[in-house]
Amino acid sequence: MRSLVVAFASLAMLPAAARAQAAARVQFTKAQVDAGEAVYAETCSSCHGTRLDDGIAIPLIGPTFAQNWANGSKTLDDLYYIVRNTMPKNKGRTLPDADYLAVTAYMLQRNGHVAGDTPLRGERAQLAQVRLPAPPGAAADARLAAGARRPAPDFVRGGDSLTPQGVGPTQQQLLSAASDGRNWLSHTRDYAGTRYSPLAQVTSANASELRPSCLFQVNEPGSFQTGPVVHDGVLYLTTLYATIAIDAATCRQKWRHVWKPLASEIPVNNRGVAIKDGRVFRGTTDGYLLALDRERGTVLWARRAGDATKGETFSMAPLVYDSLVFLGPAVSEFAVRGWVAAFRIDNGERVWRFNIVPAPGEPGAETWKQNSELPLGGGAVWTPLSLDVANELLFVAAANPAPDFPEAMRGGINLYTNSMLALHLRTGKLAWHDQMVPNDDHDWDLTQVSPQYRASVNGTMRNLIATAGKDGFLRVVDRDSHARVFATPLTTLDNIEAPVTTKGTHVCPGIFGGVQWNGPAYHPGANILVAPSVDWCTTYFLDDTVRYIPGQQYLGGRVNTDETWKGWLTAVDASTGKVRWRYASSAPMIGAVTTTAGGLVFAGELNGDFLGLDAASGAERYRFNTGGAIGAGIVTYEVAGTQYIAVASGRPSPYWAKALPGTPTIVVFSLPKSAASK
Repeated sequence: MRSLVVAFASLAMLPAAARAQAAARVQFTKAQVDAGEAVYAETCSSCHGTRLDDGIAIPLIGPTFAQNWANGSKTLDDLYYIVRNTMPKNKGRTLPDADYLAVTAYMLQRNGHVAGDTPLRGERAQLAQVRLPAPPGAAADARLAAGARRPAPDFVRGGDSLTPQGVGPTQQQLLSAASDGRNWLSHTRDYAGTRYSPLAQVTSANASELRPSCLFQVNEPGSFQTGPVVHDGVLYLTTLYATIAIDAATCRQKWRHVWKPLASEIPVNNRGVAIKDGRVFRGTTDGYLLALDRERGTVLWARRAGDATKGETFSMAPLVYDSLVFLGPAVSEFAVRGWVAAFRIDNGERVWRFNIVPAPGEPGAETWKQNSELPLGGGAVWTPLSLDVANELLFVAAANPAPDFPEAMRGGINLYTNSMLALHLRTGKLAWHDQMVPNDDHDWDLTQVSPQYRASVNGTMRNLIATAGKDGFLRVVDRDSHARVFATPLTTLDNIEAPVTTKGTHVCPGIFGGVQWNGPAYHPGANILVAPSVDWCTTYFLDDTVRYIPGQQYLGGRVNTDETWKGWLTAVDASTGKVRWRYASSAPMIGAVTTTAGGLVFAGELNGDFLGLDAASGAERYRFNTGGAIGAGIVTYEVAGTQYIAVASGRPSPYWAKALPGTPTIVVFSLPKSAASK
């Protein structure tokens, strides 16, 4: 996964003399600014906003942006390279050079530079001489200056006590989550990640009578990928900075906590929380593991676990077990050297860490080129974990290596990227692994390591685990023998063995294809795995020379995504891999899938439609348009004898900009009393 980051100084905060000196070194004309404003409005504003800081993508102006990137280390050539390679979204280098120069001039002008008589030209040697300085602390925004003076704290204590006032869920409740229809206690519902609920008040026969019962408008801009959790009638959700608790039956807000970053950040998105023993855990954009009181929403503690200057940010929902909470940093494309770690739930102290990209001397380091002149890394963790309780094994999906496309530069098979990792949860030691895409050159992350389930294979009951990723395959592996049982394609496969070249290689699935952050659900009664997927092809281009710009996308190339896309919801026999049924969508399917004992499969589409399908046949039983693209969670639970289904609606991220936008909203459905009593 990746996020557009364009870095340059907020020169509007410079003193007049310094601003004039900087402006003398950056030359562009008023005509270029005017042309660039038009180009920006047509190709950039849908993501970055009309003001450059009011969209769902990274702000291109402002103190936070300056704090992170205006450090004097970047040049105008770096800026132009990023703009030209990444704009328009997923269509780098498809505009005339004059348009790229114009929009760069417009961005510079919006950040305090003054137009002159000499036009901005694209000569790299000249652009590389112009540095984008940081604003002096004396004249900078007070918050920015204070952050520059004070190092980010390693630990933040929220109050007099680290003990929460709230209670539950207990460890026993978490262990019993699979049979507990009242609650939805973790991101994928239970430790096995089945996303299956035993509730059956809403059935295939009466689902047509579902009605919205309440909705909660989050009132925040930005991407919305939260996977809600529910305990004792309270639903917990997240945005990039906010953690919110609402009444799960009435949608009334109970509390809201907004995290204010203490360190450099990578503001990508957030996918949810973990809850246990009165605590709510989440990761932050600036690398903190945060614990809130479940009852009040107040900070108990925050532990700095990652460093954005090393490419580390947290977007995944943590997983909690016993005295440990598990978390890893996202976004391989910032050259992060991926890891996953366990932290104490009472104070956030780290207990162990497993390096997905091995350090020198660790097992697996030999699968990487040694003494590379440029950074090598990746192996981020941004999707759900699962847990084999009986064997105390933590399963982790590791993402792609970096840089993404020049596989020859990295050398070897690049362990443990694109791998399913089985780690001893108490120690973090590797029990076993299965690498699904060795030496990846298409950004085909492994994204899913669940559900875990038992099924008969050729007459023998076996302990199985499903995996899926952006390469478009649903694979099932035996958890005991580690043998692969089947691999079923979920999307169009074309040219998948072809290497990426400088001339361009068209491949299906593409860089945003396959299975994204929401994975398969299991239905034990039907013995099916139901998976959402993206059918969207890409032309990959390898750069002649790989460039590393700290804090920027580190792809080693660029991509042009196809104009057309579609999606699938595929039900696969959980024993054989045979496709039972498929639902075709006009757009990628990236929202969560939930199955129930009522014989239903719940899913969502980017056109905003919430779907209820018959689990046995895939026949449509219910459809309702929520008003926003569905790329986040869908959960079901019970309050006071009524089954509810909560759907998180709102544009998922800039990469799905063609989708129906919509602001972040939770829409809750239930049956009328007359239908529920039948």
